[in-house]
Amino acid sequence: WKVIQTVREKFTCRQCEKISQPPAPFHPTPRGWAGPNLLAMVLFEKFGQHQPLNRQAERYAREGVDLSLSTLADQVGACAAALAPIHALIQTHVLGAERLHGDDTTVPLLAKGGTRTARLWTYVRDDRPFAGDAPPAALFYFSRDREMAHPNRHLAGWKGVLQADAYGGYNDLYRGDRDPGPVKSALCWSHARRKFFELADIKENARKRKPAHDISPVA
Repeated sequence: WKVIQTVREKFTCRQCEKISQPPAPFHPTPRGWAGPNLLAMVLFEKFGQHQPLNRQAERYAREGVDLSLSTLADQVGACAAALAPIHALIQTHVLGAERLHGDDTTVPLLAKGGTRTARLWTYVRDDRPFAGDAPPAALFYFSRDREMAHPNRHLAGWKGVLQADAYGGYNDLYRGDRDPGPVKSALCWSHARRKFFELADIKENARKRKPAHDISPVA
């Protein structure tokens, strides 16, 4: 750990009576005090290693560095704002594809009285199976629920082939009167594959004389 103190002295010219001062050094965040190495470590520990900020603060305190939870949270927010242009570039690149893979997953969200289930939406561009030369990339969005409005907003203005599960929240994207055009549904064999494993579990349970789920005669 090290603390860098920058002294910016002011000088006055006796002839022109103007004040001169060196410019402030560059900081990754506006008027920030943390260097890029510390910010990168905080972000990686939180999002890459799933280390909560309070545990990070406790570890830093044991090393003699007093960084409160609120201070670290402010720095995470400042980094998110500073990295927003990169997210915009990723968004432009991913949504420039003709084919996308889409899915969502649950994530716990702190709320009053406990936690609630929020969602992380993922859209992946990977043209390598089609001999494309564009680099693969993943675009992430967060929402507090799983309403249909979220994929509609994420993919507004985009049309192409979407490979996703049979979640009904995507149905508005497949409408023929959608502007700028309907999204073509490719569905997903990985999700269909799960049903075969469920059938295998039913068969295994039947061998063990466990109650099995009813199967529709149509199936």
